[in-house]
Amino acid sequence: MTKKERALLAIERLKGLYPEAVCSLTYKHPYELLISTRLSAQCTDARVNIVTEVLFEKYPTLESLAHAEYDDIEQIVRPCGLGKTKARDIIMMSNQLIDNYNGVVPDTIEELLKLSGIGRKTANLVVGDVYGKPSIVTDTHCIRICGRLGLTDGSTVPLAVENQLRKILPPEEGGDFCHRLVHFGREWCMARNPRCEACPLSDICKNKTKNDKRKGR
Repeated sequence: MTKKERALLAIERLKGLYPEAVCSLTYKHPYELLISTRLSAQCTDARVNIVTEVLFEKYPTLESLAHAEYDDIEQIVRPCGLGKTKARDIIMMSNQLIDNYNGVVPDTIEELLKLSGIGRKTANLVVGDVYGKPSIVTDTHCIRICGRLGLTDGSTVPLAVENQLRKILPPEEGGDFCHRLVHFGREWCMARNPRCEACPLSDICKNKTKNDKRKGR
């Protein structure tokens, strides 16, 4: 079975398991998704959603965030970890969007990467979810699961994983596939103690095959 064939099977199986491929971060405006994803670094989406509810209620516009007091933003986002860095990025990013893009979130990865604190994972998420463009969101779930399935060579470098997946995933499927991997990673393919025995992808998983061979099955 080729990687492309395995990828297509995984896409169809995950569609059956998770028909609605939705982002687990809550947001109303594109800039809110940028901020939420920045806050999600080393933090759970559930906690980020709690924090952003407070943040966006107190600062309901991009302009209000751009002119916010650093200490106040830091105090609000502190539960997400790296509070000082993330507060700085939120304020700088808000000002950059206003000064350089007339308050409109860019629709290309290249322009999004110019914003403070924004990496390829966030940029891909925005172009995919907001603008409907082909995207590959290489978060920890995507990197781990695609390596185990054998869709990648096991690299943990996000850009390397993204480049490998772009070669085998249909462009129109990439974004939804990555969203479904998040749900799958939480329910089945956890970082520790994955539920391999009953996994709905076990028959196409290279990691499961390797484990079975080691156990002499």
